[in-house]
Amino acid sequence: MEVKEWTYEEFPEFTGEVEGAQVIHTTGDEMGAIYIPNVEYAEIDGVKLHLQILLPGTRNEPEKKCPCVVFVQGSAWMPQDVYAQLPRVAKLAERGYVTAVVEYRHSGIAPFPAQIMDTKNAIRFLRVNASTYHINPDQIIVSGDSSGGHTAMFAGMMNDDTKDTLYPGVSSQVKGIVNYYGSTSVMAEDSNPTQLIHCQPDSPEGMVMGHVDLRSNIELKKKLSVECNIKEETLIPPTIILHGTKDRTVNCEGSVVLYRQMIKCGKDVKLYLIKGADHGGPEFWSPEVVDIVDSFIQNCIR
Repeated sequence: MEVKEWTYEEFPEFTGEVEGAQVIHTTGDEMGAIYIPNVEYAEIDGVKLHLQILLPGTRNEPEKKCPCVVFVQGSAWMPQDVYAQLPRVAKLAERGYVTAVVEYRHSGIAPFPAQIMDTKNAIRFLRVNASTYHINPDQIIVSGDSSGGHTAMFAGMMNDDTKDTLYPGVSSQVKGIVNYYGSTSVMAEDSNPTQLIHCQPDSPEGMVMGHVDLRSNIELKKKLSVECNIKEETLIPPTIILHGTKDRTVNCEGSVVLYRQMIKCGKDVKLYLIKGADHGGPEFWSPEVVDIVDSFIQNCIR
């Protein structure tokens, strides 16, 4: 065989008979994903922010333009472990979605709504660089878990504006929201069942609102709680909410309150209660649940 720069199509396939070897047949449409780490999407006040990007592809269509899921890693609004969910969100990449995990400014350096602004700028960055990452810019979904679910809800429902945008004229609008057990409300005393400092200045929610005591500031509690910001006139894309029925960190009731408020205001929303699940875990990434999320996204981008 000649040594040269073979194209895939030109390269001669090995067809020799090998005793005891088994041949596994392929189509070239098998989906896989490659990982592009630490892509800088913004620098704000000297803080560099990054995306962890998973690119899907097949042998037959390695550069096919795909829908994109922007996933906000939860952290109680504190510094994130942006690598924690990569093995799980890779299941979405293997369904054919470019999947980008967002790093936001945490509550120790920037209060609410910085996390939302960062997520919206991440969406804009991906839209601007759609060709580089093989993204269909008209097919972007925002998602997240825990505090990331809270951030995803606000990022998906807030109107585009020029405040804090790093990409003037570029939309941050999305086609849908996937909210995994989001910490979407702090209105109830048991919003966080195992947290003894609920709404105090050094609680996660107190810190993200500027290290304030939310117990004596109902307006700030409402500002942080997603359901309090949804009215009939609120623009919000189709949404699904997934929450475990034994979540000890973020009370499942918060997602029920959000769901009922969205239904009341005529919004397109579905709630999936994951029986017996705690705050995250493999139950949220079972084939059945990934099928539900996949089908939802497909309906959103049609």
